[in-house]
Amino acid sequence: MQLESLDTHLWHATHAFKANGLPITTRMTVVRLPGEQLLVHSPIPMPPGSALLEQLQALGTVAFIVAPNKMHHLFLAPCAQTFPNARVYGPKGLAQKRPDLAARLNDLPSGDVPEWLPDLEHLACEGIPAGNESVWFHRPSATLIVTDLLQWMAGDLPWSTRAYATLTGVRRQLAVPLTVRALVRDRRAAARSAERVLRWPFERVVTAHNQVLDDHAHAQVKKAFAVLC
Repeated sequence: MQLESLDTHLWHATHAFKANGLPITTRMTVVRLPGEQLLVHSPIPMPPGSALLEQLQALGTVAFIVAPNKMHHLFLAPCAQTFPNARVYGPKGLAQKRPDLAARLNDLPSGDVPEWLPDLEHLACEGIPAGNESVWFHRPSATLIVTDLLQWMAGDLPWSTRAYATLTGVRRQLAVPLTVRALVRDRRAAARSAERVLRWPFERVVTAHNQVLDDHAHAQVKKAFAVLC
């Protein structure tokens, strides 16, 4: 694993593991804010002495660590331990799910965090309380950062992962997976959130599972969100 540059002040790295027996990859995104402060979005394992950790530390000071939804917290505790001075954020409800992290966790607010502006904005998506996902917009690079809300599992994958991606509708295109659609509890609220995301002038989409989209990204998100709007 190593950090790869997506744009100025924006990097990513992927980690392969099994979730409930299914081989998948997940993506960590790193944003460098003014003052050499780093925000680590959806952390992955970074063992002491690893090249990945050394790369990260060379970029600046890890000031913020974010669990972007109630599902992406598996590697949050080790990251928080590695960076004891970082402020840790997670969605509402995560502290109840992870009481071991409650002392460090700050709820992501519904509005923006002043320390991240003007470079980084986020939106706490409504209508899907099981995930309480936040979606992020890195304005300098015109990049949208999503976690489970939008997925596209392309490429050479194990047969079980290919089957899962096909069944959930994310094998051949960017889409809101069926697993997420099944969790919508307030369709109007979810539609409002989708419409707000589309107001951002993004030109790139970084997903956790598993593609980075640089071509016609806004149009692809709009098409994917049609199931919510």
